[in-house]
Amino acid sequence: MRIEKYISDLLYRYQCVTVPGLGSFLTRYRSAKIHNSTNAFYPPSKEISFNGQLCKDDGLLTKHVAQVNQISYEEASEKISKIVQAWLLKMQAGETIEMDSIGEIWYNEEDRILFQPSDRVNYLTSAFGLSSFVSPEVKRETLKEQVTELEEKAPIAFTPERRRETPSYLKYAAIFLLALSAGTVGYKLVEQDQARQMEFAQQQAHQEVERTIQEATFFDTTPIEMPAVTLELHQAPLKYHIIAGAFRIEANAQKRISELEKRGFQARLVGVNKYGLHQVAYSSFADVQDALSYLRKVKKEESSEAWLLVD
Repeated sequence: MRIEKYISDLLYRYQCVTVPGLGSFLTRYRSAKIHNSTNAFYPPSKEISFNGQLCKDDGLLTKHVAQVNQISYEEASEKISKIVQAWLLKMQAGETIEMDSIGEIWYNEEDRILFQPSDRVNYLTSAFGLSSFVSPEVKRETLKEQVTELEEKAPIAFTPERRRETPSYLKYAAIFLLALSAGTVGYKLVEQDQARQMEFAQQQAHQEVERTIQEATFFDTTPIEMPAVTLELHQAPLKYHIIAGAFRIEANAQKRISELEKRGFQARLVGVNKYGLHQVAYSSFADVQDALSYLRKVKKEESSEAWLLVD
């Protein structure tokens, strides 16, 4: 069984996917960007990183593997454990593990796991269908260059040769045609110049707007007084729970909650698992990073047996 596919499936939906005994793959949003030298445009995406210290099983990957393959949780956990052990042995032998659509992992000289993410898959679902592309550089000619080109194509030469006198009406007709053609050419040049000036003005205005937005967003630290507005806030669901214990009898679970509340914890009951045990949490969070940070604190200061439950 190749668990890379299951990890890849979860990276589309979750910010943290833990492989028990190996580490966690973390994702964060990366905005669209432009490469200055190649003029390449890249869409927004999810940037993948790896943390080898977050290797305790949170149940997310194991539960997903069990559901997809219609096997028990314990059997899925055993299969994942065997694959991870095989990976660790290969990396200790100096090999690099290639995880399809995710990246490569290997040991460095200090026996720490290094990770190189793959750029073949964009895990940001909102950017589905978007791909990178290269735009050719726009080159513009100046009005002076066009006038010079016209002069080179139609040079005017004067010779001292005496010519036959031309009737006056032909002179006037020639002057009229010359003036008409000069006016037509001049009008076209002026029209082209106005169009270029308009395009340049639009670009300058667009750049000024972007600069103003960036300054207002990132550099302006002056507080702005805004009128009071009453907003109806919808609290994000608490999906991540730091588990303190599980009890067969609900009364014992409530007793444990009371003990933790007296010690300053925001303890709560988070339901009954499939084994019929009432699960008690030290606290619950809506953000996975806050939950992981709190879990490390609880393991260090309270109990090393605490673990993370994800709804």
